[in-house]
Amino acid sequence: MAPYQFIDRPTPFNTSGGNTLPIFAVTPAHIETGTIEPLALDWARKAGYKAESGSLLLIPTAEGSLGGALFGLGTNPSEQPFLAGRLARSLPAGDWHIETAPLTANRLSLGFGLGSYRFERYKSEKAAAPRLMIPRDADAADIKRQLAGVFLARDLINMPTNEMGPDQLEAAFRELAAHYKAEVTTIVGNNLLKENFPLIHTVGRASADAPRLLEMRWGKKGHRRITLVGKGVCFDTGGLDIKPASSMLLMKKDMGGAANVMGLALMIMDAKLKVDLRVIIPVVENSISSNAFRPGDIYKSRKGLTVQIDNTDAEGRLILADALAYADEDAPDLMIDLATLTGAARVALGPDVPAFFTDDRALAHEINESSIETDDPLWRLPLYMGYDRDIRSKFADLTNAPAGGMAGSITAALFLKRFVTKTKSWAHFDIFGWAPSERPHAPGGGEAQTIRALYHCIRNSL
Repeated sequence: MAPYQFIDRPTPFNTSGGNTLPIFAVTPAHIETGTIEPLALDWARKAGYKAESGSLLLIPTAEGSLGGALFGLGTNPSEQPFLAGRLARSLPAGDWHIETAPLTANRLSLGFGLGSYRFERYKSEKAAAPRLMIPRDADAADIKRQLAGVFLARDLINMPTNEMGPDQLEAAFRELAAHYKAEVTTIVGNNLLKENFPLIHTVGRASADAPRLLEMRWGKKGHRRITLVGKGVCFDTGGLDIKPASSMLLMKKDMGGAANVMGLALMIMDAKLKVDLRVIIPVVENSISSNAFRPGDIYKSRKGLTVQIDNTDAEGRLILADALAYADEDAPDLMIDLATLTGAARVALGPDVPAFFTDDRALAHEINESSIETDDPLWRLPLYMGYDRDIRSKFADLTNAPAGGMAGSITAALFLKRFVTKTKSWAHFDIFGWAPSERPHAPGGGEAQTIRALYHCIRNSL
C-alpha cells in the first residue's frame, strides 16, 4: 500500500466559501418558545422534534430540496461540550455552516472536527463526509492545529503493527520532524548497548525489528526547556510471560504514549511556542525468541540501578527508565512522560480518564485547570512513598513487577520516579490510548488523551 499521510491530513472544514446549508443547534426551549427560523420551526413541530441531545432533523425548502438541519443539544448543552462531533457523522455530505448555536464557536467547531475523524486506510469504500464552515469568531488556526495533533495520535495507534513496527514509527517520527524542521538522532540495535541504554535493548532484542531510541530537538536555546518522553512498544506479546489471546488483541496500541507525545509535539511546534523542545521515544517490540529476556534476570539500567525482572509483561517501565534517566541528565525545566503503562489505572479510573502523577503541586494545579478548560479529562493520583517498599527487590535495587497486585499504577509511577532526580518539574501520565466505543467526538479506536490539556497548559505557562 502507499505510504500513509500522517501530516497535512485533509481538513473536515470548508475553506473555499461558496454556498453552504444552515445548521440550527437548538435546545428544547427553542422549539417550545419558537425562537428559531419560522420554516424550520414549523417543520420541527410537525415532525414532533424535541431537540433531544444529539438528534438530527433535516429541513426541506419550500420546493422540497434539502434546506438545512436542526441539531438537538438537549436541556443542558454544557454536559456534552463536543456533542457537535455527531454532526460530522450524521449530516449528509456537503458544505454546512452554523446558523445559530448557544455554544462558543471554538468549542462547536472543535467538536465537529474531532467527530469527523475516520480511519479508512483499509476500507475498500470510503464514505463521503460533510464539511463545516468555521465561524469567523473561532480561532481556525488553533482548532486545525489541535485536530492535526489528535489525528496524528489516533492514526499512529490505529495502524496495525505490520505497518507500524519500530521501523515505521521511526519513519513517522522523521516525517513529523522534517515538516517542522526539527533535528532527529537515533540509536538503533546493538548501538544501544554501546551508548548505555541496556534496558531498551533488553526489552526489544528478541524482535526482528531492532529496538531504538528516537530523539527530536526543536526550538531555541534559552527558552523554557521542555522534554516529552513517550512509551513506544509497537506490540506487546507480554514476552515469555505471554499474554492470553484476549489481552493481546489491542496491543498494537502499546505505543500510545509515543503517539500522543508526537501529537503534542506537533501542536507545540505548529504554534511556534517559545520553548526549547526535546522529544525522546524508546521504541521496541516485546517479542518472544531464544534471546528474549527472562523472569528472574537482573539488568543494570542507564542510571546504574539494577532491576530484577519479575514479569516480562511489565516492560514499558523498563524502556522508560532508560529514556527518563537520559532525559533527566539534561535537567529540563519540565519533563512529561506519557505511557500506556498499567491496567491498574484503568481499573481505578476507566478508559476515558487518564491518571497522572507529580510531586509539583503548582504544576498539578495548572494541569487540572487546563483539563477543565479544554474538557480533556485527567485525574491526579498520589506518589505515595509508603508504597516505595513494594518496588524493592531482594536481589537487586528494584523489581519491575511488585508482588500482591495492589496499587499497581502508583508503584509503576514510583519505579519511574527513581530515574528522575535532576529535572525541575516532572509529571507522569498513565493513559489508555483507546476509546472502546463511539462517543460524540470520536468514532472509537485509537485515542488522543491528555495532549489538548497539556498543550493548553504549556502555552499558558509561557
